Amino acid sequence: MHATRQTYQAINLALFDFDGTLCRSDSFTGFIFYTLSKRHIMRQGLKILPWIQAYYFKLYPAHQMRPKLFSAMFKGSNAKNIRSMAEQYAHLLVHQLNPELLRRLRQHQAKGDDVVIVSASIDLYLEPFCRLLGVDLICTKTEVHQGKLSGFYSSPDCSCEQKKLRIQEKYTLTDYQSVYAYGNSYEDLEMFSLADYCYMVGEDAELPALEPIKKLA
Repeated sequence: MHATRQTYQAINLALFDFDGTLCRSDSFTGFIFYTLSKRHIMRQGLKILPWIQAYYFKLYPAHQMRPKLFSAMFKGSNAKNIRSMAEQYAHLLVHQLNPELLRRLRQHQAKGDDVVIVSASIDLYLEPFCRLLGVDLICTKTEVHQGKLSGFYSSPDCSCEQKKLRIQEKYTLTDYQSVYAYGNSYEDLEMFSLADYCYMVGEDAELPALEPIKKLA
């Protein structure tokens, strides 16, 4: 007589927004000031000042402001040099994380869940950051041409509906026992629509309970 072998349903999928959620700071603005001189920032900032002002008065949407700011600041930059600084910056970001959500991320990893950063921020520093944490990444990708940053994205700004589409492209959600999503703004609502359990920073009082792994006979 042979003992019945126990198997398990698919692990969970945990989706974390980055800025304002897992990371307490605005990582993209921090990256600008980490990699570029104040003189360059001021000179380029003046060129797009009307759009910056409109953004801060909520008259210009974030998903349009981000690519404009990226182009103004990084167009023509040496890609190798920027990537080198991005590696260093990624190590700094590890110390700027929300402790509660970092603990939750580690809990998901301990359970064997697939953990993904889903962010409108850029690949230059998020790729090395995700390697440090041992998590997957879906984000906005930047374009390099002949060794220089072109100033353009090679993918759409990864916010709102793009988050949902990119998740669905990369993962078969029915393979998972449950989907968890963590965010902090309206840009995460489309991602939330895919999830069984959601947590909105600043609105929800408690993190969702983690389900035990379900056994199959």
